[in-house]
Amino acid sequence: MNTKEYLKQAFYLDKRINSKLEQVENLNTLATKANATLSDMPKSPNRGTSRLEETIVKIIDLQEEINKDIDKLVDLKAEIVRLIKKVENKELQAILEKRYLCFDSWEKIAFEMNYDIRHIHRLHNRGLKDISSLKLSSHKMS
Repeated sequence: MNTKEYLKQAFYLDKRINSKLEQVENLNTLATKANATLSDMPKSPNRGTSRLEETIVKIIDLQEEINKDIDKLVDLKAEIVRLIKKVENKELQAILEKRYLCFDSWEKIAFEMNYDIRHIHRLHNRGLKDISSLKLSSHKMS
């Protein structure tokens, strides 16, 4: 895994967490609908409760996955922060932090730093080279 791929891990993990949160929200909506439908029906409550219980179990399992992913994301971001802080140039640090910790777009970074987007890309590449040249034996990068 190269430097850029390593740094982008946090972005993709964050996206997966958001996707799972959306799934939980959908399951909660489904459970609410199922519960409302079941209360209007005179049929056996055991059959409906079983479906509702299954949905609740899925929600709990997904929430546990989310919590584990959040723990991973916090640890990964801490690793990335330590790595970025090893870059001596504060301007490069800012660009790397905005991109890989805040997940800002190139346009937003360029605007906030009052630079042309091409210059931001050049600085970003310099920051990646600085990180690649550091001794990264404690990190899972090649």
